[in-house]
Amino acid sequence: MNNELTRRAFLRQSATALAAGILIPRTLHASARAVAPSDRMNVALVGCRSMGWYDLSDIMKHPGTSCVALCDIDSSILSNRAAEAEKNWGRRPALYGDYRRILERDDVDIIIIGTPDHWHCKITTDACSAGKDVYVEKPLANSIGECDAMVAAAQRYGRVVQVGQQQRSAAIWHSMKEYIDSGELGHIGRVNVWANFSYAAVLNPVKDSPVPDGVDFDMWLGPAPKRSFNASRFHGSWRMFWDYGGGLLTDWGVHLLDMALWGMNVKTMPQRVVAAGGNHAYPDNFAETFDTLSVTYQFPDYLIQWSNVAIESGPYGRNYGLEFKGTNGTLVANRESWEVIPDGNKVEAKLVKPSNNDHLDHTNNFMECVKRRDMQTACPITNGSFCAKYAHIGNIAARTHEALTYDDARHTFNNKAADRFIMPEYRKPWKL
Repeated sequence: MNNELTRRAFLRQSATALAAGILIPRTLHASARAVAPSDRMNVALVGCRSMGWYDLSDIMKHPGTSCVALCDIDSSILSNRAAEAEKNWGRRPALYGDYRRILERDDVDIIIIGTPDHWHCKITTDACSAGKDVYVEKPLANSIGECDAMVAAAQRYGRVVQVGQQQRSAAIWHSMKEYIDSGELGHIGRVNVWANFSYAAVLNPVKDSPVPDGVDFDMWLGPAPKRSFNASRFHGSWRMFWDYGGGLLTDWGVHLLDMALWGMNVKTMPQRVVAAGGNHAYPDNFAETFDTLSVTYQFPDYLIQWSNVAIESGPYGRNYGLEFKGTNGTLVANRESWEVIPDGNKVEAKLVKPSNNDHLDHTNNFMECVKRRDMQTACPITNGSFCAKYAHIGNIAARTHEALTYDDARHTFNNKAADRFIMPEYRKPWKL
């Protein structure tokens, strides 16, 4: 009961902060870093192994940018990245095992977050309160409640936040959106979204083992529940376990659902969500998240449907993508191209391919927004929150075996089984 009261009180406070926006008084520390003292931007990366390093590498291509700090709980990764940074950019950054020490530095303008998903919220909210702008990988957070907390923090402290959903900066997706908005497809009654990959679905079991040398595993766990080290729950495969990630639906699903929701101009939560999932393709799978999943998001006059299965193939010869099914024709899209398949002669066939580097343009957009103090980045934190919530709702519907309706204003499903997934209980001493 106390946990439930605490959760609801927290969500009410976050909602109040969100509604008040930047009218809530900011800390002196936060306001002091509102404008950089020069045209140069000092950036620090937290979580150096994978996408975070890719994000940093493209951000460093922006003129006037310096990497002053790297943080990781794995000393081997940290030392290797430090050597790469010195080779690539002519300066060896300061190295940290605890991100909080970076936030104490007045010379850091931007924090890049490339950690596992369960860390996104805590680091982002701390960075915002310390007066730093943030580039955070998708999904925005590992729970619905954490999404709300992050939006509230960004707005309270007036920070620029870009979420790493780089398709928002891709010309190919903008042209797709324009075509859908033109009405050429007629009435769209269904949008199918799929990602049929095995990388985030199939995992062989291993026994718990000693923590590797140079790894601060307790810091890696952070707010997640305490447990013994297991190599299959660590680097790369953490997203297959609910304490740290949400499987394919919060990984690829956030990218693709973003395009479905954007294409259909969705601004609210769905009327109802039904889902079914399990480890059906690989029954002996060590992963907790689903290798097979189907989710239906219901709206007044159309459906958005998500599916994933652990194979490397899919409809139209695409192992991932979207299908907008209209009365005049069908639009099929992924990062490689989008095409229109006519129904008879109602529309013309069309094929469009990429024309820009979306990730580089996404990071450049962020840096320009930081300099202008423009909160409306290509993928602002509000949009990252919206898409992540859709993914989490789908997973929750599958985990509870319930048809769900989420009340975003009151932060509840009005379903006890589902509500317990809205906000995780942080392991002490971590708290928001």
